[in-house]
Amino acid sequence: MNPLRLDSIQFSICKEQAELFEMAAKQGIDCDKFVEFYMNSNTAVGMDSEFDHSQWAGAGYLMEELEDDAGGLPRSDKIYDPEAMYWMGYLYRYWHFYTGESSKEIYKRIDAATMALIYPGYHTLDPQEAIDRLLEPLEG
Repeated sequence: MNPLRLDSIQFSICKEQAELFEMAAKQGIDCDKFVEFYMNSNTAVGMDSEFDHSQWAGAGYLMEELEDDAGGLPRSDKIYDPEAMYWMGYLYRYWHFYTGESSKEIYKRIDAATMALIYPGYHTLDPQEAIDRLLEPLEG
């Protein structure tokens, strides 16, 4: 694919989602369940949109919205490192901008457990390179 250069708005949206994912880990929310719920939520649909209020609401507001929608997100000791969650949130959103796929489609390809597993080897890569590597075995 062609190289993607995020504009300032896209970068801010990636950062907002990254902060949301990091917040989930810091609050002790079961990370696998959080990511699955979020990536299939109406909140993620809003983040996928060309323009939606959720893109500017802030991580705290989005977390409250998700908690309400879920009737409470489950807490557990199944927590990933907050830095890994930050990377995961950023990469999932970047992926959307890069390929145009919805959050739901992206999650079907790569779930949270897989993202956590590859984090040590992929987090230092450029986001586009990481996504390209993840897509290779899926498309080949």
